[in-house]
Amino acid sequence: MGGLQMPPHTLPSIHGGRALVSFIPSPISFLRPNFAVQPNCFSALPNGYNTRTMSPFYPNIFHTGRSISQGGRGMQFSARSIRASVQPVTEELMEDKTQANPVSGDSIRRRFLDFYASRGHKVLPSSSLVPDDPTVLLTIAGMLQFKPVFLGKAPKQVARATTAQRCIRTNDVENVGRTARHHTFFEMLGNFSFGDYFKKEAIKWAWELSTKEFGLQADRLWVSIYEDDDEAFDIWHNEVGVPIERIKRMGEEDNFWTSGITGPCGPCSELYYDFHPERGYSDVDLGDDTRFIEFYNLVFMQYNKRDDGSLEPLKQKNIDTGLGLERMARILQKVPNNYETDLIYPIIEKASELANVSYALADDQTKRNLKIIGDHLRAIVYLISDGVLPSNIGRGYVVRRLIRRAVRSGRLLGIKGDGKSNLEGAFLPAIAEKVIEMSTYIDSDVKTRASHILEELQREELRFVQTLERGEKLLDQMLADALSSGHKNGIVPYLSGKDVFLLYDTYGFPVEITAEVAEEHGVKIDTDGFDIEMEKQRRQSQAAHNVVKLAVENGDFSENVSDTEFLGYDMLSARAVIESLLVNGKPVIQVAEGSEVEVLLDKTPFYAESGGQIGDHGFLYVTEGESKPVAVVEINDVQKSLGNVFVHKGIIKEGVLEVGREVEAAVDPKLRQQAKVHHTATHLLQSALKKVIGHETSQAGSLVAFDRLRFDFNFHRPLLDTELEEIERLINGWIGDATILQTKVMPLNDAKKAGAIAMFGEKYGEQVRVVEVPGVSMELCGGTHVSNTAEIRAFKIISEQGIASGIRRLEAVAGEAFIEYINVRDAQVKRLCSTLKVKAEEVASRVENLLEELRIARNEVSALRAKAAVYKASIIASKAFVVGTSKTIRVIVECMDDVDADSLKSAAEYLIDVLQDPAAVVLGSSPDKGKVSLVAAFTPGVVDMGVQAGKFIGPIAKLCGGGGGGRPNFAQAGGRKPENLPSALEKAKADLTSILTAKAS
Repeated sequence: MGGLQMPPHTLPSIHGGRALVSFIPSPISFLRPNFAVQPNCFSALPNGYNTRTMSPFYPNIFHTGRSISQGGRGMQFSARSIRASVQPVTEELMEDKTQANPVSGDSIRRRFLDFYASRGHKVLPSSSLVPDDPTVLLTIAGMLQFKPVFLGKAPKQVARATTAQRCIRTNDVENVGRTARHHTFFEMLGNFSFGDYFKKEAIKWAWELSTKEFGLQADRLWVSIYEDDDEAFDIWHNEVGVPIERIKRMGEEDNFWTSGITGPCGPCSELYYDFHPERGYSDVDLGDDTRFIEFYNLVFMQYNKRDDGSLEPLKQKNIDTGLGLERMARILQKVPNNYETDLIYPIIEKASELANVSYALADDQTKRNLKIIGDHLRAIVYLISDGVLPSNIGRGYVVRRLIRRAVRSGRLLGIKGDGKSNLEGAFLPAIAEKVIEMSTYIDSDVKTRASHILEELQREELRFVQTLERGEKLLDQMLADALSSGHKNGIVPYLSGKDVFLLYDTYGFPVEITAEVAEEHGVKIDTDGFDIEMEKQRRQSQAAHNVVKLAVENGDFSENVSDTEFLGYDMLSARAVIESLLVNGKPVIQVAEGSEVEVLLDKTPFYAESGGQIGDHGFLYVTEGESKPVAVVEINDVQKSLGNVFVHKGIIKEGVLEVGREVEAAVDPKLRQQAKVHHTATHLLQSALKKVIGHETSQAGSLVAFDRLRFDFNFHRPLLDTELEEIERLINGWIGDATILQTKVMPLNDAKKAGAIAMFGEKYGEQVRVVEVPGVSMELCGGTHVSNTAEIRAFKIISEQGIASGIRRLEAVAGEAFIEYINVRDAQVKRLCSTLKVKAEEVASRVENLLEELRIARNEVSALRAKAAVYKASIIASKAFVVGTSKTIRVIVECMDDVDADSLKSAAEYLIDVLQDPAAVVLGSSPDKGKVSLVAAFTPGVVDMGVQAGKFIGPIAKLCGGGGGGRPNFAQAGGRKPENLPSALEKAKADLTSILTAKAS
């Protein structure tokens, strides 16, 4: 899909740069106020008159600089404060509907969805920013949730759909704040057709929406089409009426959408808004950002691209469109860029307040930093709400990087503290509160997760501030090294591009700050080298984040396989028909004994892995009459594919399997029971966690296996032993209550209103299955569960640990797995009792006594070793030699064989004490196989000469395959190459002699 283009707005701004706020209307009417009015805002009113009601105190509004809005479609207007110099209204502005006061972003979103809903489109919710697609890191396009439908891998639930999809793109993150249109978080309004309507309807509705619903002037709209798409040209020109001179044919690079090397593709057509129609029609370039903005893209998905590059018509032609909400808001609200719309500006306003600056009066750099904060905080809040937490890999790195960029921008603005008198506090949460406040019509779940979002932001920001401080120390060292190198080589000192990029990418230092600090020290920076490193990262980012891979399967396999009917809630065995067989991913008709095979059935009692629960195990039997099975397949895994098709993976133990044969599908009942037990126990665990550590915690992942359960959750610290005990007590109490579970299917909205918890990472349809343990838990869940909590029998936590920043993991056992766990532990305790010759209740105290005895024995051994080392040192003291002329220095460099590190230290301390100042001692040993210990001890007289033990011992240790350092007077080091110790000590002796001779002469 062609990228939307957003040019800088050059018309005089009449936007006040303030948040839209409500006001109480009064029946004062006016036809032409002293600021611009939006005539089209009244399209929803029955009388159609251009009259308004407003507060009789409206003059005060101009003094406070506050904007005002009236609920209802498009009934908003604003005024710029006096200090911001409100522009006078001209007749030209009055005549142009797009020159009027803004309609809200929420109104634009609602009107778009209403427009297409009235034309038979089903309004579907935005999918998560974490896509149900392994080929894409984040949701980067509105069409992503419909990808299986476009491919024919999933049946279409509706013929037409419309959405307001939350999207994240970070491949152009460096352009955020620099241009008028680049964002990391944005909303894509889309209408989709799955084999229903096609070009004519898509084109006509896009025009009607733009010109009638949103009131854009027809003579300001330009159209681009693919160069060979005569059909689209005919519709735009002959049926819609767009003049030929405003229809531009463009090449494949701009106007032909492809999903990849192969797969669905087709021409596209784009709508552009012209900010400067006075420039005429000659030499027009739609890519001119100073004049045009692309706001609507229509993709006509009509071909399949084959491996040889040829195009074949798709059996089902589709429509995929996208209208950028922020871009349309910019046009309608008459602001110079997307950031000054009511979708983002209130966030910027909050940041301005904390920074104590005026956005309207700020310079370009200050505005850019405010825009970065406004943009990034939206992305950060919605990502964390969707379960993506800061980390150093994958999606987590995207969040971490955005947080760090926002923190850097805030520090450049001089923001100190949280705005609540805490100068050491985090400031991002205070701004995030504004994002959360504005989230109502974007994602209603954000407000319910507010406390978790704010806590995560605070932890990550404060952690990063510490990283910044470490970066400052690193920069100081880099500058010192650069100055030293420059002086030594007679060149201008400089920081390499790699060093500058390291400071930027790892420690969060903006290039501008690095350059400023470097300049103060007389050091240049290699900006070209930095640009090269940045480009490397940008290419990697684009490759990872901005590709939606689609492919049409060869043959008719994907088109002919229907969804599998799941019978496993009610039965563990059933007769089914083999619809397809696969070996190594390729369809076959027949498979022989001993082969690994994937079996697709028309219906099945086997549960396919999803929602954290692993797939069932069991057998498929092919029988003839009442005789012995003629074929047996052992099933060891079941997965979902191609939408809702169950793939039974196993190995043929007997006979031959053929497509079309009927089989008896039988689930292993014992393993199914264990899965049910652990799945219900997982629900109880989540409820217990919320009761014990707080309702803000939420699931971040899970595994329901036959032998255990694993539950990942958001929390900032390890759980206390008392908390773990309380969690177990609660769960075992609920198990003992023998509560009967209730399962029902209901509309998704009704389930959420009832309080059902939705699991992170799961995709839900309009109808959902709700599993409830009355009085304890209610969750949306498609997994299998016990009918009564008593079936769980008992529950035990076996481990608790941190697996990532802010993510904890609990592992537990229940049911039969609990019995097995207890039996194993009991056997181990009995063995300990036998070995220690004590009762079970005495094991702990006996082990403690043994550990104390061991500690005492080790201390005694250590003391004896130290004495032995000192004795050896007293012998080698006589080997001291003297260096220097004007001032003599006593030096010892010796190997002490297998003396351990602590004893080596004692020996060095002894020698320094017995030798007269100035003296220097370097000792080495090889206490274990593959291990080297080194120590350097210098008296104050040596240190005063500028010779430091810490700096001296490091290069010596490197010769032994290690490193180390320490204080100027004493340092220790280690290595992994004992064979190099003799030569390393020889070098230490030579270097020390040379250095001290020079210093003492």
